[in-house]
Amino acid sequence: MDTKGRLIAGSHNRNEFVLINADEVGKVTSVKELSGQICQICGDEIEITVDGEPFVACNECAFPVCRACYEYERREGNQACPQCKTRYKRIKGSPRVEGDDEEDEFDDLDNEFDPHQTAEATLSARLNVGRGNPNASAYAGSEMDPDSIGTEIPLLTFGQEEDGISADKHALIIPPFMSRGKRVHPVSDSSISLPPRPMDPKKDLAVYGYGSVAWKERMEDWKKKQNKKLQMVKHEGGYNDGDELDPDLPKTDEGRQPLSRKRPIASSKLSPYRLMILLRLVILGLFFHYRIMHPVHNAYGLWLTSIICEIWFAVSWIFDQFPKWVPIERETYLDRLSLRYEKEGKPSELAHIDIFVSTVDPLKEPPLITANTVLSILAVDYPVDKVSCYVSDDGAAMLTFEALSETSEFARKWVPFCKKFQIEPRAPEWYFAQKVDYLKNKVDATFVRERRAMKRDYEEFKVRINGLVAMAQKVPEDGWTMQDGTPWPGNDVRDHPGMIQVFLGHDGVRDIEGKVLPRLIYVSREKRPGFDHHKKAGAMNALMRVSAVISNAPYLLNVDCDHYINNSKALREAMCFMMDPTSGKKICYVQFPQRFDGIDRHDRYSNRNVVFFDINMKGLDGIQGPIYVGTGCVFRRQALYGYDAPKKKKAPGKTCNCWPNWCCFCCKSRKNHKKGKTTKDKKKIKGKDTSSTQIHALENIEEGIEGIDSDKAVLMPQIKLEKKFGQSPVFIAATLLEDGGVPPGASSASLLKEAIHVISCGYEDKTEWGKEVGWIYGSVTEDILTGFKMHCHGWRSVYCMPKRPAFKGSAPINLSDRLHQVLRWALGSVEIFFSKHCPIWYGYGCGLKSLERFSYINSIVYPLTSLPLLAYCTLPAICLLTGEFIVPELSNYASIVFMALFISIAATTILEIRWGGVGIDDMWRNEQFWVIGGVSSHFFALLQGLLKVLAGVNTSFTVTSKAADDGEFSELYLFKWTSLLIPPMTLLVMNIIGVVVGVSDAINNGYDSWGPLFGRLFFALWVIFHLYPFLKGMMGRQSNVPTIIIVWSILLASILSLLWVRVNPFRSKGGLMLEVCGLDCE
Repeated sequence: MDTKGRLIAGSHNRNEFVLINADEVGKVTSVKELSGQICQICGDEIEITVDGEPFVACNECAFPVCRACYEYERREGNQACPQCKTRYKRIKGSPRVEGDDEEDEFDDLDNEFDPHQTAEATLSARLNVGRGNPNASAYAGSEMDPDSIGTEIPLLTFGQEEDGISADKHALIIPPFMSRGKRVHPVSDSSISLPPRPMDPKKDLAVYGYGSVAWKERMEDWKKKQNKKLQMVKHEGGYNDGDELDPDLPKTDEGRQPLSRKRPIASSKLSPYRLMILLRLVILGLFFHYRIMHPVHNAYGLWLTSIICEIWFAVSWIFDQFPKWVPIERETYLDRLSLRYEKEGKPSELAHIDIFVSTVDPLKEPPLITANTVLSILAVDYPVDKVSCYVSDDGAAMLTFEALSETSEFARKWVPFCKKFQIEPRAPEWYFAQKVDYLKNKVDATFVRERRAMKRDYEEFKVRINGLVAMAQKVPEDGWTMQDGTPWPGNDVRDHPGMIQVFLGHDGVRDIEGKVLPRLIYVSREKRPGFDHHKKAGAMNALMRVSAVISNAPYLLNVDCDHYINNSKALREAMCFMMDPTSGKKICYVQFPQRFDGIDRHDRYSNRNVVFFDINMKGLDGIQGPIYVGTGCVFRRQALYGYDAPKKKKAPGKTCNCWPNWCCFCCKSRKNHKKGKTTKDKKKIKGKDTSSTQIHALENIEEGIEGIDSDKAVLMPQIKLEKKFGQSPVFIAATLLEDGGVPPGASSASLLKEAIHVISCGYEDKTEWGKEVGWIYGSVTEDILTGFKMHCHGWRSVYCMPKRPAFKGSAPINLSDRLHQVLRWALGSVEIFFSKHCPIWYGYGCGLKSLERFSYINSIVYPLTSLPLLAYCTLPAICLLTGEFIVPELSNYASIVFMALFISIAATTILEIRWGGVGIDDMWRNEQFWVIGGVSSHFFALLQGLLKVLAGVNTSFTVTSKAADDGEFSELYLFKWTSLLIPPMTLLVMNIIGVVVGVSDAINNGYDSWGPLFGRLFFALWVIFHLYPFLKGMMGRQSNVPTIIIVWSILLASILSLLWVRVNPFRSKGGLMLEVCGLDCE
């Protein structure tokens, strides 16, 4: 799409569409400038041929007619030019019509019997017709008239005879249309199914090309090619799961092998782990039996509260533990991927990938970080013509736009440098930050020289970006103005048109070595007051639509603006799963683990989240696949469109002839019952199997719609598609292509119009976007919902953990931001819990497996754990202040049960660490922050969720700030004022006061009181150790807790302690308490 490097802005609803030229002063041009000649019949733009010349239908007068009208005139009209009345000659690439035999001067056997290109051109013309074009409806109606079809169109089969079809009705299948595309669903456009060339049986076959010298030579070449391939086959056989290998691939041992494999965990590690889980379940049963059967009568309230909390913790542990029952690891083979899809001397056959980068506020998400992410994408180790990078600026900030413009200019130097020397990582900020001495080990002098020059260029680039950031701190009163004097269209963040800018990928922009660069496209969707834009999920859906119009790659990768590609072969790693012929068709996405920079080695706030990514996700990969975590994920576009996963073909039923007839009575009755089905039922069943090898052009349109008018019957599929995907013919056509691709004859003007149309704020109204299509709405954590819906459709996902981390990102730089991040995740889970998509009651009877459902249930109910966790962390302080305890005096049996429970918990953790490969410090930090987040962020998220459901009060989350410079972690422990810090600080102060009071009481009462005190002290110290980061924050050198937090925490702890002592619910209410007098009155 050639936009000549200018910004496209417009609004479909307001019929606004302008092309802003930022290079020439004050020039604003119309989009008509991008168009070529206009067809004088239908008004569409005349396409450009393969030779780069405009299509010419008539060689006599060159009357401007598009290919679609030319084909239609030759097929249905008088076959003459409308201006000079000269008969149209057949042009190479067009099917023959009657009267072409004697006047053809060239041999075009590839196309004369193949209506592929004609259908392609016809569909392209239909897509180019504007929504307001008066000729569009007439043209479409004339082609879609079922009466004009009649019985001339033969039923299409894949060379297989059908019992219900006469021999004269068989024909060859029309190849998939539009470039690489495979149709997922039949298109209800009768113009696609064209009649084959009529053949006169009285004429010699040589007239049609069959039997000619050229034909024989072509057949001989084909036979030699096949024999050459057969000589390379070293073994016979294949996969049993419907393996469909590339017919052009040499079937050598290496070529036929899968591109990846599962690597199960060693049984020596996994078997003891499973055995310990079962043993722990038994011990839990004995523990609860004892606890319930031995209440504490003098502290019944404390005992009952502790029992309820412990039961909830046990249920939560079950939901968390059993999805890790069958963990696996995976291994990829990049060399086999290259062998299969990158043949020497041929263009690469790797699939196209569209990469989405989302950003909102450039002041909280520094443009330098976004620039590094984009640079790492542009320099990825993948064919440049198959990569398109889309940057979504949901804040319509001119700062982001200008930073991206600078980034595109710097990429012309950075990309060839990366590919020339194969450096890692390919984000310049982190590449130059590596502490590596490049002067050692006799490094190539050319590399050292160019690296120094590139580092100077990058430092200048940083100065320019930082200068833009400094300039953006103060917004002019009249708003921002572009270089040509045009006001920035996004000056009003809440009311602005959609904007598209193609920075790289159009003609004329190449790197400093003259090579092509990947596409880089800036997108800011339209926003207007009164519309719900659905935050990040809405922005991702807008990117999904605009990318389908412009590039329509079959696979998508989405990353946050702070997650750069750390492994340049990450896309190839994902393609080893997606393009695997044995199992790739059922994979909806490949999830990579998140890794982070800028975290201290102690990781006190558990930013790395190693336990989740290295243990939980491996367990899910052994069931139905990992959950989607919002970034670092490669999707199959068709799965995001809401289509079901392809179903595996069932093996043919087995028959047995060795048993007497009376033994097979039941089987025979079933067979007879099946034979009794009507032909109509068979047609319906056949119509449901979209993956069948039989495609019947008429049956696909007419079946199941008897009793409906024939004209409406043809339009039914189109209406359904518009209700699902919206009213964009270009986008709807793109959704029908399994392997992606765009119409080759589509004009730049029409694509630009459709691109602006699909990002308009009202496009999703009365469609299934956000409900069944794309990223799902209804929660701020759209990632969980989106992955859940795809798994419900029967898809499976894959977890890919390459040795070199695929992506790295920035973590929140202080505890307050970290808690706000956890608050947003927990709030999203609460919203899902109260929605119709809650996995507790949604999705039964579909493709979701039981253990996978357990995992999703655990991912949305964990915020509810905050209530029992708050109560349980308060119990130790109450026990120490009152002298009571939640457990009666232990017997020998009870001591054994309690010890067995503690040992089983420790053993389970150790065995999990053993097969998961994480450190014990990572496990402890995860447990520690589980308590901190549970009593703070999860609790507030639950309150906000209840307010939203019950009172309709919407709450907005704060975007976590990303570190622009690692520095020396100077701000890592900096506390900012937030109400989330009050609950954990209050619990910490209460338990410290309880410990002081308990120890003081034991000192005063003597030796006998120390025994009962140990249980209470252990309980309180468990809470204090889990809240250790707060204690360190109060006493550490790097952290200063705001005084207001300390004051509020001490005040609340004092009030609760005094209130408890005053009420004292454990005092006997039956009367006076009589005690034995200690004095001897006698």
